Amino acid sequence: MSTTISSDDNLLLVGRQTIHALRRALARDMGEEAATCLQEAGYAAGEQIYGTFLRWLPGHTGLSDPGDLDASALEDVLSAFFQALGWGGLVVTQVGRAGLAITSTDWAEAEPSAGASLPSCYIASGMFADFISRLAGVPVAVMEVECRTRAEPHCRFLLGAPETMATVYEAMMSGQDYETVLAS
Repeated sequence: MSTTISSDDNLLLVGRQTIHALRRALARDMGEEAATCLQEAGYAAGEQIYGTFLRWLPGHTGLSDPGDLDASALEDVLSAFFQALGWGGLVVTQVGRAGLAITSTDWAEAEPSAGASLPSCYIASGMFADFISRLAGVPVAVMEVECRTRAEPHCRFLLGAPETMATVYEAMMSGQDYETVLAS
């Protein structure tokens, strides 16, 4: 089975340094607004990346409908797909009763030497929101809570219903831990 991405998918190969330079330049020139712009760009990419996933899936799994994937295989399939695109491997875990986490120790958007004060994989946050919403068939919100750009050992994106993620965000702003909030 083929696991390559076709040039027919209209995807471009862009180096990590390009993504890092773009984030740094936008942050320098736009301040906090840079995050919103990069998330919007990521969200816009989600539809095309999901389409690429649908074309890639049969060659990797023999299945044409992602709904036919066994839940236990989803993590391996998503990890293989995002590795094939060059983004990095990932692990999907349940967090509490209402959330999922995507964790990666080699996520391409992260820039470990940057020493950022906030999680900074904005493109991935937007892209995952669109991609996973399409995969799940329901709206999904995504928030990065740990980031290698912030000198943490991995990037971790929380996924859940928009209302749930809004609650988690508010709780984190008041100093609460996201795992505790999702466990309640």
